[in-house]
Amino acid sequence: MPVREGLALYEAAAAAGTLGLPLLEVGTYCGRSTILLAEAARESGTVAVTVDHHRGSEEQQVGWEYHDPTVVDPEVGRMDTLPTFRRTLHAAGLEDHVIAVVGRSPQVARVWGGQLGFVFIDGGHTDEHAAADYEGWAPKLAEGGTLAIHDVFPDPVDEFTGQAPYRIYLRALASGAFTEVSATDSLRVLRRTSGAL
Repeated sequence: MPVREGLALYEAAAAAGTLGLPLLEVGTYCGRSTILLAEAARESGTVAVTVDHHRGSEEQQVGWEYHDPTVVDPEVGRMDTLPTFRRTLHAAGLEDHVIAVVGRSPQVARVWGGQLGFVFIDGGHTDEHAAADYEGWAPKLAEGGTLAIHDVFPDPVDEFTGQAPYRIYLRALASGAFTEVSATDSLRVLRRTSGAL
């Protein structure tokens, strides 16, 4: 995550933290953005929850541009970013402010019972995954809560990397339940202004 987007994400999470509800992230990877949410949670006296299966997104698999062989578990031959994520949290001194949920976002969303003050969608970039993240988590946002979506690229040339996030961003606006708060490069921040989705 570029610095400008990271600062905007932190500011949005810190503002949402004033609701006193958990701050949730979909798509942990190695924990860079989790640190930003954890710091905002620490300052506001709440907790950051991060959800990821830790097997990598589509573009992080073998043969793709964003593949990192250092996060492949040699024993099972699959990506496993969980150990790197845990080291990242430890080094930042923020382990006490994060609940890490290892699982697929739609499954976790189905069993999540409470309201959230903040949802950051930064998971898979296919329509299937982005839509499932939106459908699973947006309804759990409290009124006045914040929805942040990363990798929103309106240009069709970015079909693989940013069109699915762009489509859920448009869907959120079209629902009438969200109002745009800010746009920083590929990060969009929306506030839930209506209870109906």
